[in-house]
Amino acid sequence: MSPSRFGDDFQVGEIYRTQALTVTETHVVNWAGLTGDFYPLHMDREYAAGTQFGERLVHGPFVFALAVGLVALAGFGGDAAIAWLGVDNMRMLAPVRIGDTLRVEVLIKETRATSNPRKGVHIWQYSVLNQRDERVLTFDYQLLLHLRG
Repeated sequence: MSPSRFGDDFQVGEIYRTQALTVTETHVVNWAGLTGDFYPLHMDREYAAGTQFGERLVHGPFVFALAVGLVALAGFGGDAAIAWLGVDNMRMLAPVRIGDTLRVEVLIKETRATSNPRKGVHIWQYSVLNQRDERVLTFDYQLLLHLRG
């Protein structure tokens, strides 16, 4: 079966945007249960109130996972991906609080050939933005994609 989209369909400099999602306490509690990360900054209201943030924060790895999910749900990659190769340059730029609404902008940052003319490597730069359009997380997502060849 042939993919519906190919790496050749994406041009360096293009930007894609996802829908937004509001992070709830349920997200935070479920993430802690799935990962075992019950750090008090995320789970203990009294502890968090005494920190510089004054309230509980959302787990950074959850924000990363949510970004990946929002891009997948958006569907602009179609089934072009063969494999995820990794992530580079990940930076948490601002805290995410319960109740923040997040969306993702993806910049097609780089494309390069491989030794196989039917496969290419792409770097997509993800920027996670909150409801105030502040960047809260950025990273370079590296993918192996189908090419037309």
